[in-house]
Amino acid sequence: MIIFNPCYICAYNSSECYVRIKDDFHHKGDVDIGAFFQIHSFYTGNKVPHSYVPYYFNDVYLQYNFKNYQFVLALLFAIEEINRNLSLLPNISLGFHFHNVPQGEKNILAQVLIWLTGQSIPPLNYNCVKEIKSAAALTGPSWATSAHIGTVLHLYKFPQLTIGPFDSILSDQSQFNSLYQLAPKGTSLSLAMVSLMVHFGWNWVGLLLPDDHRGTEFLSDLRKNMEKNRVCIAFVEMITSTWTSFTYKFWPNFGKIQESLANIIIIYGDNESLQGLMVNIGKQSLTRKVWVMNSQWDATNHADYFLLDSFHGSLIFSHQYEEIVGFPNFIKTVNPFKYPEDIYLPKLWFLFFKCSFSELDCQLSEKCQLNASLEFLPRHIFDMAMSEESYNIYKAVYTFAHSLHEMSLHQVQMQSFENRKEMAFFPWMLHPFLRNNYARDNMALHWKQELDDKYDIVNFWNFPKGLGLKVKVGTFLPNAPKGHQLSLSEQLIQWPKIYSEIPQSSCSESCRPGFRKVALEGKAVCCYGCIPCPGNEISNETDMDQCVKCPESHYANTEKKHCLQKVVSFLDYKDPLGMSLTTIALCLSVLTVVVLQLFVKNRDTPIVKANNRTLSYTLLITLIICFLCTFLFIGHLNTTICILQQIIFGGAFTVALATVLAKAITVVIAFKVTFPSRVVRWLIISKATNSIIPICTMMYLVLCAIWLGTSPPFLDQDAHAEHGHVIIMCNKGSAFAFHGVLGYLCSLALGSYTMAFLSRNLPDTFNEAKFLSFSMLVFFCVWLTFLPVYHSTKGKVMVAMEVFSILASSAALLGLIFAPKCYIILIRPDKNSLHHIRNRPHSRRNKPIKT
Repeated sequence: MIIFNPCYICAYNSSECYVRIKDDFHHKGDVDIGAFFQIHSFYTGNKVPHSYVPYYFNDVYLQYNFKNYQFVLALLFAIEEINRNLSLLPNISLGFHFHNVPQGEKNILAQVLIWLTGQSIPPLNYNCVKEIKSAAALTGPSWATSAHIGTVLHLYKFPQLTIGPFDSILSDQSQFNSLYQLAPKGTSLSLAMVSLMVHFGWNWVGLLLPDDHRGTEFLSDLRKNMEKNRVCIAFVEMITSTWTSFTYKFWPNFGKIQESLANIIIIYGDNESLQGLMVNIGKQSLTRKVWVMNSQWDATNHADYFLLDSFHGSLIFSHQYEEIVGFPNFIKTVNPFKYPEDIYLPKLWFLFFKCSFSELDCQLSEKCQLNASLEFLPRHIFDMAMSEESYNIYKAVYTFAHSLHEMSLHQVQMQSFENRKEMAFFPWMLHPFLRNNYARDNMALHWKQELDDKYDIVNFWNFPKGLGLKVKVGTFLPNAPKGHQLSLSEQLIQWPKIYSEIPQSSCSESCRPGFRKVALEGKAVCCYGCIPCPGNEISNETDMDQCVKCPESHYANTEKKHCLQKVVSFLDYKDPLGMSLTTIALCLSVLTVVVLQLFVKNRDTPIVKANNRTLSYTLLITLIICFLCTFLFIGHLNTTICILQQIIFGGAFTVALATVLAKAITVVIAFKVTFPSRVVRWLIISKATNSIIPICTMMYLVLCAIWLGTSPPFLDQDAHAEHGHVIIMCNKGSAFAFHGVLGYLCSLALGSYTMAFLSRNLPDTFNEAKFLSFSMLVFFCVWLTFLPVYHSTKGKVMVAMEVFSILASSAALLGLIFAPKCYIILIRPDKNSLHHIRNRPHSRRNKPIKT
């Protein structure tokens, strides 16, 4: 960065020798390279006009940028290394002619013409130097400077090598057909930066770009990669190129940067285009922001009295390049007495090593600090580490040297031994050889093309301010497999001191586990709200776009963060519900057995003999089976049990209802039928009505066969009935068949009810028709109510509902049919005798039917 401090900026009335500076110097050689860099510049503060000289100001200041002086040293190092190499240009020594690049396009062009013509006031289209020694021009790092110089050199077909950064305009061969760019293209820089954003979860990023074609191109590439990775741009500030470091006005948009939620800001450009912005950022102490920059930035600002630096913790993307081993040692040996032609070394020795100038000729006195060396200078003044631009200079010099070497060999081969003359040399003759070397993938120093897009990620440590360390913390390899391109050592990264952990940069607060993102209308995709995961869905990570549904065998916990294994459940004997139903079924079964024993014990009494004793036994035994079949619905289940549930349940009720129907028909035949009494007596004595039971049973078995043959019951599970449980239950298989069986049973009940209703008022002593009709009415109501309730429940409750219906309907048959008889047998035995029957009125008509 430009050194800007009152100690290093002196007016002309300060120290005459320090501010007396030439614009060029020459390091001798057989063939020269013209080097055009800006190391010092003049500027005016308030633009106070001179009294009589036009376009001149009284308040003119000199500013040195000693950071760029490394360019000169890299050039000198490469040339001396080549000159010592006997296998490369053995009979030719290289030199260079340095020209400081002034401000303004007109001054730049004038400096180039002075170099080409050799005159301080250059005559156009003339070369006043007798011997042409310059063979190529080395320009940069500013693309604008290279473009201005290239417009002149293009006319003379003069080779020009630029040290970058790579620029698409300079690659236009129609305008710059003599220009060669040494810097890599950097096509993957935007992808590298976006990969860093994704790695740290930064999705809300600000951009500061130069307002020129480079900024526009980079913004376009960056947008594409951001959209692919769902990273959003918080703001874009295009900085005009006229806003230089000599502008001391406060930048009005700093408030926008400070107030933005974006804590990560990308700065793309070079020192020349945005240097004013960098100086202003350094003065503002924006310590909450993390700056992500490309390597053309010189983040080491000038030292001041503040410990905190705005750029401490910045991350810089720098192209990978080979380390030049001897360069640091070379810098240690550089001094103004070793290179007296150098115009900048005396200034450095004067400023930092207590040297003084001679009052006569401004020559540096040798009475200086002992062991003075550039290595002792602060990093914000001069950095010993080779920069990317210096490496490009080193590479450019070797490219030029190899091309010149090949051209000389070619000329020697073209001349015969007898006619060999001194080699004729014109700069334009280098182009075929430069293009050949420029296009090679592997040159003498093994510069390989695949290195171009590899980046080192450097963390800038500048606490306390002035430390200026650049520590490599990672790499980006675009050709690596996806997911392995970015490599970081996070433990090495120092963030701005305000952060104790990795800083966050997002438009919205992260959606924690259990929530998912929801888009906000009219907002960027990175600005979102958070809503809880619905139903049986979870999110176990932050900022999930969609919740994940748990498998059927799992359920979401209350926080909706994890899927938990569902507990396998069924209507068990140990459950309160299962235990209650089991107890009721056992009690009713025992009660039915007691009733059966009572009937068997009193089988010869009139009340037992009345209404067909055999049918009563059959009904009681069937009711016992009905009560006991409920145990098939409780406890562990399997496919066999599921089939037996329906067969036994339906079969038992079929026999029970058929028995009730036979009882009712028997009463009707005895008192209602108009057949001759002999026929009626035969029907009663032969027990023909008992055949109703096997007939109804056979019809039921046909229905079961069809059911089992088409879609039999099977073991199933219900994962939705009860939260956190998988209910094991029997699936009916065919719902039509199941409802058909229920319809068949209800039709039997309806038939029994009809027969019993017709005989309800018959004058029999123990006529049970009323009780039969009432029991059938209750049975019919139970199962009619069962259907809607059954279909409105799920899981264990559904099974319990079916069990309850079986118990309720069976208990209705037991209680309504047999309770009155048991009452007479146990409580009123006097009514259960022939004497009582004979003494009743109308006893002849009330003769019981014996079986």
